[in-house]
Amino acid sequence: MHDVRRASRHVGGIYAAGMSERSTVLVVMDFQRGIVERLGTTEVVAAAARAVDAARAAGVPVFFVRVAFRPGYPEVAATNQSFGAARATRGDAMHEDGPATQIHADLAPRPGEPIVTKRRISAFTGSDLEVLLRGADADAVVLAGISTSGVVLSTVRQAADLDFRITVLEDACADGDPEVHRVLTEKVFPRQAVVTTTDAWVASL
Repeated sequence: MHDVRRASRHVGGIYAAGMSERSTVLVVMDFQRGIVERLGTTEVVAAAARAVDAARAAGVPVFFVRVAFRPGYPEVAATNQSFGAARATRGDAMHEDGPATQIHADLAPRPGEPIVTKRRISAFTGSDLEVLLRGADADAVVLAGISTSGVVLSTVRQAADLDFRITVLEDACADGDPEVHRVLTEKVFPRQAVVTTTDAWVASL
């Protein structure tokens, strides 16, 4: 496929800067066993899997992100409202080597596909995601993740501040509150990202 970095492409009813396989990375966030079991659905996992398969076929790099901690949770401050309780109540459930923090089997990474371990909500915080994206010469990210109000929201905000072009695959995201998911994907994310469906994005490749 030729480089269309400077072209325009119609994606999901919104015109966005063209994305080539060289400049775009699909970032699949928090599709790890423990989170999928709590927040994921068959449909959202299937949508993420379609995105992954299509990206691979088109030569678009795929990066996987998970949240996990060292034994004893040394990265977590007691003042952290999101993860402070995990240190006291979840035992080894969120340890790096635990089964709950491994990528879900339906989205198993292939050799050479990075698995990024983050320490907070955003995919960038406490991880080397930005370094990997710069190393891949990426100026655009396509995001799938759970939850919409967690990792997706935080990553959209930070990716925008880092000057990445952003696409959110709304059906490859899910939230515990469907109304929150709707408001974010319909009203909040479009201020900084192209919001489209997995199938529309796949068709654009």
